[in-house]
Amino acid sequence: MFSNSKSGLRACLRALVVLTVAVFSAAACNAADQLATYIQKVQPSELFEGADGFGPPQGEPPIAPVLRGGSVLGYAYLNSDFTASTGYSGKPIHIVVGITADGVVRGIKLVDHKEPIVLIGIPQTRVVAALNSIIGKDLGRVAAGLDRPPQVDIVSGATVTVLVMGDSVIRSAVKLIRSHRLDNKGSAQTPVVSEVKRVDDAKTGIEDWQALLGDGSIRSLRLTVGDVSEAFRTAKQDAAANNPEATSETERFIDLYVAPVNVPIVGRSLLGDTLYERLRKQLKPDQSAILVAGDGAYSFKGSGYVRGGIFDRIELLQDGQGLRFHDHDHTRIPTLAATGSPKLREIALFVVPKDFTFNITEPWELQLLVQRTAGAKKAVLPYNVGYALPDRYVKTDKVTQIGPTANPSAPAAETSPEAVGNETEPQLWIKIWDGSRTKIAITIGAILTLTAIFFFQDWLVRRPKLFGYVRTGFLVFTLVWLGWYANAQLSVVNVLTFANAVVSGFNWQFFLAAPLIFLLWAAGAAALLFWGRGPFCGWLCPFGALQELTNGLAKKLGVPQVKLPWGLHERLWPVKYMIFLGLFGLSFYSMALAETFSEVEPFKTAIVLKFARQWPFVLFALSLLVAGLFVERFYCRYLCPLGAALAIPGRIRMFEWLKRWPECGSPCQRCSKECPVQAIHPEGQINVNECIYCMHCQELYQDDQRCPHMIQVRLKREKFMALSTPESRGEAPAKKQKVEVTYKGAPIKKTESAPDQSA
Repeated sequence: MFSNSKSGLRACLRALVVLTVAVFSAAACNAADQLATYIQKVQPSELFEGADGFGPPQGEPPIAPVLRGGSVLGYAYLNSDFTASTGYSGKPIHIVVGITADGVVRGIKLVDHKEPIVLIGIPQTRVVAALNSIIGKDLGRVAAGLDRPPQVDIVSGATVTVLVMGDSVIRSAVKLIRSHRLDNKGSAQTPVVSEVKRVDDAKTGIEDWQALLGDGSIRSLRLTVGDVSEAFRTAKQDAAANNPEATSETERFIDLYVAPVNVPIVGRSLLGDTLYERLRKQLKPDQSAILVAGDGAYSFKGSGYVRGGIFDRIELLQDGQGLRFHDHDHTRIPTLAATGSPKLREIALFVVPKDFTFNITEPWELQLLVQRTAGAKKAVLPYNVGYALPDRYVKTDKVTQIGPTANPSAPAAETSPEAVGNETEPQLWIKIWDGSRTKIAITIGAILTLTAIFFFQDWLVRRPKLFGYVRTGFLVFTLVWLGWYANAQLSVVNVLTFANAVVSGFNWQFFLAAPLIFLLWAAGAAALLFWGRGPFCGWLCPFGALQELTNGLAKKLGVPQVKLPWGLHERLWPVKYMIFLGLFGLSFYSMALAETFSEVEPFKTAIVLKFARQWPFVLFALSLLVAGLFVERFYCRYLCPLGAALAIPGRIRMFEWLKRWPECGSPCQRCSKECPVQAIHPEGQINVNECIYCMHCQELYQDDQRCPHMIQVRLKREKFMALSTPESRGEAPAKKQKVEVTYKGAPIKKTESAPDQSA
């Protein structure tokens, strides 16, 4: 029977593999037909004025002629066919672009997206209006390197979405123009002998910080707050100029440093041998890595990457194309290895993706977008750090290329990701873990400490004062270090992402890319088998810790506590389960929509962004905390979908660690009345789905001054001890016999000394 089961399992797996291949094959075919599908949603006149039709799509990727009376006005194409257009939601943004033969954009139509921009009430028309600033721009000059890429207008609250849309339109247009498919000049196949520059890997060594700055290996941008305010004033943005980051105009705004660390001498000097070797093994042929470091009042990272995954304040520019780095391109570096290097607040290593055409030996720029709030809007000012690799790092080779697209600055051949394989893929998450050793060690230490607390809970709860200090200290650590410093706040979005990954294609590397989140999930999953949801909800959740600490402060200040009637309290429990099931079902329809509605969690506002967000989000989070001042852990009890998600599998726990006496619930009600979250039924049993494992009931269980059962045990013990003494039996206590010291039968008086034995 077991053999038949194994055969059946193998057959199911084979069927699953075949089905998966079929699904992906169908998806590939659908990708080829995307333009034909999406172009049906566009009127020709929306792309070109007076146009009345489309010609059949041609070529690969496809472009479709836009016609007026049979004459070709230009071409329509889909941005996602030519370049990556992944937005805030993690899904591609599809835009149909109308472009003339000489590279002028005439029309843009947003046809499909999954961006949760409705999250803060931003109408789509505002986003599209910002995107329309590209219309009329001559991207032919950008493709030729004569002009910089145009900047789209920033929409406050949808910065990431707008920047991704604008970047994808510009990059796709430049790529199409350079292919010469618009002007039909791509047919000649002429051999061209050209010089190709590349990094000379044979040159090695280590330089100190000043030497690297002196020879141009590191380029810098230094600004004061006054410099930036004056620049905004010159740009006639007085509201932004009058809203500086610091009161002192002479205070440092930012010191920004940029260097290519795939160059051996630069990389070894700044990263050290160990980190450089790991980076070198991770990089694919002709792939580059840029180190960006900064200090001052302004952060070049910003906060857009925390959830959106895109660094919206910096952009890599070369030959008219721009690249905004994603969080998976980024590795945090704690310190610089170069001798004499300054201590900098932010150090980031960015790997340039292979799908972005970039040559480190040709001039390039890193653009810093300075963002300031100007009333209800956000003002933006660009600063560019130009970089040209010093000649001593460059080696020139002569190569022969075929066709009109020969580019002297391009590498002779480009290796596709498929050809390279997945051999170096694990290196990214391994590098992330290696760069987060201190945080990982502290987190593991905290998890082990919590495990010890649970395993030795009986010893601790017998010492209530000590246990109170331990619990309060751990909650402070969870809130301040784990939450506000390390941003390790789990969310129901993690649960939804995991469930969708299991269905659509699971990849461990995606989850391993965030070490602390992974460790907390692993610890939480293991804890479900032993204790249920309590270890995470009661000890490791930063927002839960914030609620409990603020409620404790409120009690000390005399804020009255509200205890809901048991009937109402019990009927409010299911609310969080309904919220979770709604989000779970919605995620399979639209993950972006589920992420939008997951803002029912105040975690991002209160923990990740530390209340630095739009006022509706801050008001919502504060209202929940205010409710928690009167009803301890109000949000945890009734609204938290993450708690509900953990409670469901928590029912499979294998052990019962919380002890109860036969009298619990009948007649004694002390534990049920004193439980901070009312997780104990009046009948005495503990509802582990609601228990946060604060162990207050276990303190009472061991307390012979408050627990009725233990009081009876103490009284019996005292009575037994009393009956065991002679006085309790009515007997006179034995008189103490006097001990008399004698010498040769005669008593020795205290005042006399003993006679000499020799006498």
